Amino acid sequence: MVLLVAVSAARAEQNRAFVESRSGDGELRYINELPVLMVAGTPAEIGRQKAALTGDAMRKLSEYPDKLLERWGRKERLPEYVRMCKALMPQVPADHRDEMKAAATQSNISPEIGIEGNLLPDVYRGSFACSSLIVDAEHSATGGPLFGRNLDFYTLGLLDKYSLVTIHRPKGKHAFASIGFAGLFGCLSGMNDAGLALAVHEVFISRDGAAMFNPKGVPYSFSFRRVLEECSNVAEAEKLIRSMERTTILSLAVCDRHDAAVFEMTPKSVMVRGKSDGILACTNHFRSNDLAPVFGYCPRYNKLIQARKLNQLGVPEVAKKLHEVNMGRLTTQTMIFEPATLKLHLAIGSCPASALPLKAVELKPLFANRRD
Repeated sequence: MVLLVAVSAARAEQNRAFVESRSGDGELRYINELPVLMVAGTPAEIGRQKAALTGDAMRKLSEYPDKLLERWGRKERLPEYVRMCKALMPQVPADHRDEMKAAATQSNISPEIGIEGNLLPDVYRGSFACSSLIVDAEHSATGGPLFGRNLDFYTLGLLDKYSLVTIHRPKGKHAFASIGFAGLFGCLSGMNDAGLALAVHEVFISRDGAAMFNPKGVPYSFSFRRVLEECSNVAEAEKLIRSMERTTILSLAVCDRHDAAVFEMTPKSVMVRGKSDGILACTNHFRSNDLAPVFGYCPRYNKLIQARKLNQLGVPEVAKKLHEVNMGRLTTQTMIFEPATLKLHLAIGSCPASALPLKAVELKPLFANRRD
């Protein structure tokens, strides 16, 4: 029996995408079978730690943008997109640029690869789908709000293998967890030490006539990282979002320990949508009167808002609703945040991720020693 357990553990370790290791104040280890990267310090220190601990995965994922453009039939436009991405770099916050530069130097990966991989979603919109369901504390079986989210996108045989929870402890800022991939320096989904959580959703139609791309905007994954680094609640997040120019058309679902909202944003506008009957759902169409298109039907959204019929929802019920709206082989990550207790429930590894068991990570102890 002992031998069988040892063999099983050895096989599990062989199948891991990352190697447990340490570098300076950084560490990569598996917690409840989930890969968790912990980094801390100055931007340059964090960048070096990321490269030292996930550099092999970064190199493997460096081919993803080319494969994605080929999947979209746009590979011949790669040089044009790279130029557009480089033109956005001055709007990336300086500390994030320093982190990317340090990571590229440490890993000996061309900086262009990191720029392309992180900024391509701003300059050419693909097919992120994504669904979120937020339940307020009154309607939650846990006594605190629940924020469920599916990340839906093409894995191309890569993203499903290299999902990663990264715990950032930057000097002088909020500690936060970003659920993304090796080499992703911005944030698509995450929660900070104040219990502020967020998730982005692509949108493709708006009534305000805004252009799909604004070259003067702050690349969106970096602007959302700033929200987690600098804000403690929904109101502060709204103020920061309004203060920055925006590159494109998006919805951002946000939730703190007491409030929740969806920011529907374009390069021209920011509209705020609140919860109804304790429930707030978000997919890929605007819903506010000023931005919603005439045609905004989404079967996923309609399934999610049926949660209003339930008296209370716990983690299992939110997980069930997320599975009801899964996008098959596109559903790369499924997660539920508990802002009141700083707990993350995450399913990754194969698609649809919503069919996998959620595994819990207590974030509060990982956020410890977050400020100098």
